[in-house]
Amino acid sequence: MIDSIREIGGCRHVWFVDIWGVMHNGRDAFPDASAATRAFRDAGGVVVLLSNSPRPSPDLQDQLRLIRVPDDAYDATVSSGDLTRHELAKHKGARVFHLGPARDLPIFENAEVTLTGPDDAELIVCSGLFDDEVETPEDYVDQLSSLAARELLMICANPDHKVERGHQLLYCAGALAAAYETLGGKTFYAGKPHLPVYQLAFETAAGIAAARGETVAKSDVLAIGDGAKTDIVGAGVFGVPSVFVASRLHAPDENVGLLDAEHLSALFAEEPSPPIAATRRLRW
Repeated sequence: MIDSIREIGGCRHVWFVDIWGVMHNGRDAFPDASAATRAFRDAGGVVVLLSNSPRPSPDLQDQLRLIRVPDDAYDATVSSGDLTRHELAKHKGARVFHLGPARDLPIFENAEVTLTGPDDAELIVCSGLFDDEVETPEDYVDQLSSLAARELLMICANPDHKVERGHQLLYCAGALAAAYETLGGKTFYAGKPHLPVYQLAFETAAGIAAARGETVAKSDVLAIGDGAKTDIVGAGVFGVPSVFVASRLHAPDENVGLLDAEHLSALFAEEPSPPIAATRRLRW
């Protein structure tokens, strides 16, 4: 259990930092987190904000500014939206059904695909529920069953199952993709905990270091996040250590302390690469 990231994280060269739940809660920025990443950068570190957001990086960075996460808190962002666009480039000319809210349409900007309804689609891009404040995956069973029967590939543009927005826990695209798989559908996850997005993040960090005349290795990387099944598992898949930022996302009820040792032990009991530390919030 740590109160400060300085001792564990200060000796690294690169941080992969989750955004939602670590840098902000969907409504408000966490000033301590921005101060921590800024201090690490001031000491020569490289900060890559690694997000399962379906927004491509330019739109994601605009969102960060609106929430008041400052530009100098990070060097670069890598998102599920970035990787989704990379995958869409492999399906030029395809008819695509976008399963998700209109706010995620920037994924398709200048992509050589045609957006269509579910009946005419050759490919699905799922970025979330149409109305995540009232809907659940149960509302999509009939539609997902029909799409799975046609053996359409689904690109999941946000592998998170749930996210904390303010004080609400809301379903994300990952929950729909999991339901689609249960129904026999084929999926490609464009984000954590899957390897491709970590490879992209590492290439990004290495490029920043190279511009400074430096080199980085995987042993220089520390991952920081609040998603047990995304950030922590993903760090293990990529082969780097992680720090768990405890949040309500994994609290079984309000009576359990987020840093309760028994709760944390149970949470990571079956994880082959558990976090090396846990903290209530990211701070220097």
